[in-house]
Amino acid sequence: MPQTFCFLLLPGFSMMGLMSAIEPLRVANRFRGELYRWRLLSQDGNAVQASNGMSLNVDDGLELPADTQALFVVAGFEPLAHYDHHLAHWLQRREPELAVLGGIDTGSFVLAEAGLFQHQRLTLHWEAIDAFRERYPALLVTQELFEIDGKRITSAGGTSSLDLMLGLIGQEHGEPLAVQVSEQFVVSRIRTRLDHQRMQVASRYDLHNKKLVRVVGEMERQCEQPLSTEALAELAGITVRQLERLFRHHLDTTPSAFYLDLRLDKARQLLRQSDLNVLEVGLACGFDSASYFSRCYRKRFAVSPSQDRHERPGS
Repeated sequence: MPQTFCFLLLPGFSMMGLMSAIEPLRVANRFRGELYRWRLLSQDGNAVQASNGMSLNVDDGLELPADTQALFVVAGFEPLAHYDHHLAHWLQRREPELAVLGGIDTGSFVLAEAGLFQHQRLTLHWEAIDAFRERYPALLVTQELFEIDGKRITSAGGTSSLDLMLGLIGQEHGEPLAVQVSEQFVVSRIRTRLDHQRMQVASRYDLHNKKLVRVVGEMERQCEQPLSTEALAELAGITVRQLERLFRHHLDTTPSAFYLDLRLDKARQLLRQSDLNVLEVGLACGFDSASYFSRCYRKRFAVSPSQDRHERPGS
């Protein structure tokens, strides 16, 4: 019997995340007959607009075909904007009937808000991870491309949905079919869940100095309680002056300026991806003074934190 996958689309959902999940199923059917069926759902049965402005018609409202094995919540920006108790109760009632209940992109927010994660590993788009951790500090969120933990299957969205589905196809119907499907998308390698969403520090900043890579990585991990330049230099086993020379030579800035920009970038993500107030965002990014946070933010982004909160990043 074919497996039926349902995708619940929330307004502002990731079109790339959805299509990267459905297209491998379509191609698998092309090679092996009807292995998979899929249906699109929305909260009211009407078409849903994605983050890129395109609208998709759906098959049903909040109704699952009797043969549904898996339900994925597909979200994007502001995943909780359309969350309500009716949706939560519906998900909670459906959960025992399903072999899989998962999320794509920021769909994990909806499942977490409904209390449908306990000790399972989960992932979501890297831009939303900090906001997720602030809201659900007890949950185990990773930066992997996808996570399969019992009945909970989550992907970071984008092309990671392709890797997730290739993995599931390989599990159910063998690796040769997964390879066949991947080749149809001109994918030279099937990534595993252990592949990180973002490039490593060395690749992102084009750095080849190991000491500098270590310091930048530590800066990214320590935004809420920033380390002093002295502490960072000690971590790298060099003097402050040597660390400053490395930053100037490789990144054309100072350690303190680079660190400040990292923290402000994180603050912008939290403002746009969470409902933390401006003071809470500032504290989460290592700013003890609200006025200093606002001054630094305005200088970097030419808007105040409160003004930027209402702006939406591009699709």
